[in-house]
Amino acid sequence: MTRRWLAAAGLGAAALSLCLFAKVGHDYASLPVPPRVADLSLSVVVLDRNDRLLRAFTSHDDKWRLPVELAEIDPLYFRMLLAFEDKRFFEHGGFDPRALIRSALQSLRNGRIVSGGSTLTMQVARLLEEQPTKSLQRKYEQLLRAIQLEAAFSKEDILRLYALRAPFGGNLEGVRAASLTWFGKEPGRLTPAETALLVALPQSPEARRPDRFPERAREARNRVLRRAAAAGVLSREEAASAAAEPVRSVRYAMPFLAPHESRQARADSPQSPVHRLTIDLELQRALEALARRKSETMPAPVSLAILVADHQSGDILASVGAPDLLDTRRQGHVDMTRATRSPGSTLKPFIYGLAFEEGIGLPESFIEDRATNIGGYQPTNFDQSYQGTVTLREALQLSLNTPAVKLLEAVGPARLIARLKRAGANPVMEKGIAPGLAISLGGLGLSLRDLTQAYAAMARGGEPVALSVCRADCGGDRPPVSSARVLSEKASWLVGDILSGLPQPQSAETHHVAYKTGTAYGYRDAWAVGYDGRYVVAIWSGRPDGTPVPGATGASVAVPVLFETFQILGPDRVPLPDGPAEAMGFAGRQVPEPLRFVRLPQNRGTMRTGDTLQISYPPDGAELDLGFAQDSTSNQASQPLVVKFKGGAGPYSFLVNGHPLHTGQRERQLIWQPDTPGFADVTVLDANGNSAGITVLLR
Repeated sequence: MTRRWLAAAGLGAAALSLCLFAKVGHDYASLPVPPRVADLSLSVVVLDRNDRLLRAFTSHDDKWRLPVELAEIDPLYFRMLLAFEDKRFFEHGGFDPRALIRSALQSLRNGRIVSGGSTLTMQVARLLEEQPTKSLQRKYEQLLRAIQLEAAFSKEDILRLYALRAPFGGNLEGVRAASLTWFGKEPGRLTPAETALLVALPQSPEARRPDRFPERAREARNRVLRRAAAAGVLSREEAASAAAEPVRSVRYAMPFLAPHESRQARADSPQSPVHRLTIDLELQRALEALARRKSETMPAPVSLAILVADHQSGDILASVGAPDLLDTRRQGHVDMTRATRSPGSTLKPFIYGLAFEEGIGLPESFIEDRATNIGGYQPTNFDQSYQGTVTLREALQLSLNTPAVKLLEAVGPARLIARLKRAGANPVMEKGIAPGLAISLGGLGLSLRDLTQAYAAMARGGEPVALSVCRADCGGDRPPVSSARVLSEKASWLVGDILSGLPQPQSAETHHVAYKTGTAYGYRDAWAVGYDGRYVVAIWSGRPDGTPVPGATGASVAVPVLFETFQILGPDRVPLPDGPAEAMGFAGRQVPEPLRFVRLPQNRGTMRTGDTLQISYPPDGAELDLGFAQDSTSNQASQPLVVKFKGGAGPYSFLVNGHPLHTGQRERQLIWQPDTPGFADVTVLDANGNSAGITVLLR
């Protein structure tokens, strides 16, 4: 009994002493300045387009300490917390003398310390110091710090500090991290049972961890429920019902969606605590599940990547760089939406678009699919056979190689490269090697993002758009794209009309999708890219190390994923738009006699050898310094562009970027004063309908 009385008397005297010191305003100016919320080490978070959590990273001290605002936490939590921990929180100035006296009396009755009489502010002081209170001196310092906090911050600030720093077991700190881990949801809507558990855990976080000691957690939770009912926060019926609920003893995983994009966002802006992306959480989750399900049918290390963008807004809505970031068998850490690979036949639509734009042919124009030798290059079709005389529509839908190479020879490889760059793509060529005819069959490097960027322009009638995963408020900039068209509206629509005529798996009840497949040489990469009136979807499959996957083609592997993705996007999609009147007139009717067969170099008129129409200066793909002004008030070139040509039969006509410039001219040169820098397509046409063209970059 003597020991009990001494303990109680000592605690009571300490409490009175502390009150006395506090009341006389002890000098605590020597205490360090209390940290603000902004000074805390918080978890970096990545949010979707609706501010939903995609992924979080641990703080610098390896804690799950997620940022949260008071308004984002269910108000019931704070009512129950104050009822249990600090009834007079809004009345005291950091410490509660009545609570200290109560603590002393309880210790006197029980012969041990039952409660320390700490206010929430004192608990926040302890949490910020990260040191336990094991002596009167530490208790005294904690009290002084609490008074300092009350003087420096509002009550709401103190509550927020508690909501951020309260421990919940393991490396969990803060209400948001605890709610996501123990309940699998944000703390905005909590049940009474969930709320009570969050109030109970910080008092003894390790001893009450639900995953290790569920019974202790349940008992502590129910004590909070009884106190809440006694304080009128809950009715007795609500408390009893909540007390009957079991405690889940398994942790939920922290959200881990769009891991590659989240990782990239953090790498791009390492100082940003919050990254806001254009990703749609639900769509991302569904497509990651689709990628995992599809990859299970493929032998490791075969991987899969999916990209979905809204080509009207430029927002990337989903980006799956691999089925599973942590799957080492499939090299899941490699983001295959950004990897540079051979695009196979996916560039053929752009070749046909250039041919339509230049008047070389129309969808129903005939072309020969036969063995050919073009300057030593002898393309063959995928199945090693030839179809004979086919229309351009059939040639593109069948993805025939020989017609594509012939058309590329006519329009020029450099022009195709220039148009891809206009779209915002970044084609990679072997260093020192000029683009040749092999690029029609995938002889260059592009990423899945590049292809999506290019097809987005096609879907928009040839108008480029900057695709981005970064929202306007996330601190990043949209990648720049050219102001010039990638293709004319007419050419883009004709290509889309052809591609939407391909078989439409799983889309009997939906609008048609314009799409193209591609298979890289040696079965190294399988592609499918498609679009409707709103979305553009791109699929890649292959091995991240670039080795072959025998038998895997774009049609067999990527197309099923493409159409399942469109199904996930929903059946009520935006249809492909109607084309301009000049294009729709050529969609299915018989073509004019001059275009019954495509106008390729070898069958253009009856000119003698040496009289072939050709541009002699500047060379195709040249970069010309015309002295464009650098100031903001003028964008006029200081000198004109001079184009010289030879051959052909006058008079001559000229097109610049698809628009007529001069007609009926006899001189064999064009003098043109451009008003904007950038890429320019110049085409010369003679009296017999023969044409020659170049693409140059004006600076």
